[in-house]
Amino acid sequence: MKNDKDPMKSSFAVPRRKILAGGLALGAGLGFPHIWVPKTAAAAGAGRGSIKHLIYIRLGGGFRFPCAFNADVASAFNPYGVATGVPEGVDWGVSRLLMASSYLEEAGGAAAGMKPVHELASQISVMPTVDHEPLAGGADGAHGTGLERYLTGYVGGEAGLFTRLMFGLQDRYAAAIEARELLLPAFVMGSAGMARGLGEFASHRPPILSGAGFERFASAGKGGPDWAEAMVKETDERMRNRQHPALRGRVDAYMQTRAATKAYSDIFAGEPLKIGNGSDEKFDGISNAELETIFGNSREARNLRLALRLFHYGTPAVYLDQGGYDYHSGEETNLPGAIERLNRMISSLFAVLPRMAHPDGGTYWDHTVVVLGSEFSRTARGNRFNSAGGSDHNGDNSTRWMSMPFFGGPVEGGRIVGASTGKEDLKADGKVHSYRSVFNTLMDGLGCDPQSFFPADDLVPDLLRETS
Repeated sequence: MKNDKDPMKSSFAVPRRKILAGGLALGAGLGFPHIWVPKTAAAAGAGRGSIKHLIYIRLGGGFRFPCAFNADVASAFNPYGVATGVPEGVDWGVSRLLMASSYLEEAGGAAAGMKPVHELASQISVMPTVDHEPLAGGADGAHGTGLERYLTGYVGGEAGLFTRLMFGLQDRYAAAIEARELLLPAFVMGSAGMARGLGEFASHRPPILSGAGFERFASAGKGGPDWAEAMVKETDERMRNRQHPALRGRVDAYMQTRAATKAYSDIFAGEPLKIGNGSDEKFDGISNAELETIFGNSREARNLRLALRLFHYGTPAVYLDQGGYDYHSGEETNLPGAIERLNRMISSLFAVLPRMAHPDGGTYWDHTVVVLGSEFSRTARGNRFNSAGGSDHNGDNSTRWMSMPFFGGPVEGGRIVGASTGKEDLKADGKVHSYRSVFNTLMDGLGCDPQSFFPADDLVPDLLRETS
């Protein structure tokens, strides 16, 4: 039975900012054991602070971007053609593959507010020429190093992008602890390298979540009588104090993780995060049952449904992997069906985010940015496909340019941002931005301290709307 009561007053809602128990307040800052003194900040971008939530999606294996985004190019780069029925005023090339929408019947279609992706193109902007290293002589088309650049910004990078993000938000979490409030951290639901952390970043690594949902999670509750809790605390402190100062960060992380687990347990054990419970009760304006109908039950669908619930409790960003696009053979026949799963994911987000009431006012669409990327693009070396009906990856422009799409309230849609490309040769026309510049811009939008940015890479002008 459906429940149409005020979505912000659900009977099973756990308050977003849960007051911490007095003895736990200083220990609940997961991954933030150090006192932080802000450094001199670099100049902020026009869109600083415009993002509350980031959905960061990797299209796994190397995605042939012009087959979906930046599609108005030669058939050697996009052998599938361009879409018809695209809204007026869209500057970037929309692929015919984005028209595929057989999922609409299963997902409730128009009744759920869903549309084929090509009809949504005026609300999506694309950066056609995102590059790992704009000053390099060619692309990094190797799986190992290309993925490492995607996850950390460099080969051998000391911090995953989400670790860097959490490092930049440490003042926000410190303030929450001071105010006896609880905010959940960013979550990694895919490649663990996104949560790498060495040196000063080590204590800011975000949690890696395996499995979408907390159906089996039970509240930790009180660990024991007061005397037992005090004994455990004293034992932990004695163990910590016996360590060399250089090693105490690991002990701090262990102690604070255990304390944070208790503080978070009421949220993790709550009904909203049990995304597979089939509940018809509204939470932020939409039920878990509705989310399952719209998104479906694929791995990425479950991860996205969980991400939307985690955002209610202050999570600033979620990373996930989607698909496997390393089609050295069979791309000609297999990619159209694989992209339809991607289309459903995009269409679902467009349908759901504007319906969901945000705890801070407005809708989740107003406060969320969705980004799709990959470790590199792909090439057929001047042909539509290689001899096996697939594509490869090497050092050419077709491999080099990641034509990344962006959408959400803080992004003005329909535009090309940064350099465009020649239709016949994919030669860049305009300023090429690094992948690190893109992430700097997103961190700036989330309000991260600029000291967490990649220092040699600028912000991307005009990617985000100017904040008032």
